[in-house]
Amino acid sequence: MLVNLRDICAIAEQNNMAVGSFNTPSLEAVRAAITAAERTGYPVIIAHAEGHEPFVPLDAIGPAMVALAERSSAPVCVHLDHCEHLSYMRRALEMGFNGAMFDGSFTPYEENVANSRRAAAMCAGYDCGLECELGSMGTRENGAGHENDHVGKAVYTNPEDAGEFVEETGADILAVSFGTVHGIYKGEPHLDFDVLKQIRERIGAPLVMHGGSGVSDADYKKAIDAGIRKINYFTYGAKFAGEAAEKTMKDMKARNADSVIYWQDLTMAAYDRLVEDFTHVIKVFANGANPVA
Repeated sequence: MLVNLRDICAIAEQNNMAVGSFNTPSLEAVRAAITAAERTGYPVIIAHAEGHEPFVPLDAIGPAMVALAERSSAPVCVHLDHCEHLSYMRRALEMGFNGAMFDGSFTPYEENVANSRRAAAMCAGYDCGLECELGSMGTRENGAGHENDHVGKAVYTNPEDAGEFVEETGADILAVSFGTVHGIYKGEPHLDFDVLKQIRERIGAPLVMHGGSGVSDADYKKAIDAGIRKINYFTYGAKFAGEAAEKTMKDMKARNADSVIYWQDLTMAAYDRLVEDFTHVIKVFANGANPVA
C-alpha cells in the first residue's frame, strides 16, 4: 500500500525505529525491497535518485515503482532521492511519487532555503512529503554506485540553523550531516552523535541519515536512538548484488566451461542477494520494534 513520506516517518517515530530507503535503479531492486518489507512486516521506502537517470530513466522505472507499491501488503513510500531540479521533481510527482527530496545542500544557505520552499509548495499540491538537506557530507551521489568522490570537505549540520531551516522551508523531514559519506568507506566511519543529538533537541522533524551503507549495526542503533527515522542505503547492496552475479557466472563456468550465461541467471542471483541484504538491514533499522504491517 502507498504511504506518503510524512506518514511512514511518523510510523518510525512512534516505534523508535528507522525506515530503510533503498535506491532501486532496476526492477530487481524494486522487487527485492518490497519483498523484504513484506517478509519482515516493516515499512519501506523505494527511491529513484536523479543521478541514476543514466541507469534507468524516471519515465521507465517510476510507473513500475508506483504500481508495485500500490499492490504490496507492506506500507511503501515511493520517493524521489537527491533531486536538484524542480522540473524533475514535478515529473515524479505527476507519476504518483509520494515522497521527494530536494537537495540544495551544495548551494549557499539562502539559495537552499528559497528552492526548498519552492519544492515544499510543489509537494503540497500532490500530498507528498518533502525531505531537504542541511549540511554536506563532502561527497555527492554520482550515480555509479561508487559515490565517494570527494568534492570538498564535509560540513556538519549546524544545530542552531536546523530549526530555523525547517521552519523557513516547510520541510517534513531533514537530512543531516554528522559523519557519514556516500559510497564505499575508506576506513571506519566516525559519527558525531553529539551533533545529531543537538539537532534533535532543536527541531521536531524526523531526521535522515544519508551514506548509510557500511555503518556498523551498533552505530545504526545509536543513530536511531538519537532521532534518525530514515536511513538511505544503496552502495553496499549494489556491491553485494554485483558480487553475487559475478559468483554465479564463475560457478557456471567452473562446472562447464561451455556453459551459456543468460542474463536472467545473473539478474536472479542479484535479486536473491538483494532480498537477503535488504531483509537484514530492515530488521536492524527496526531497532527492536515489533512489525507494524
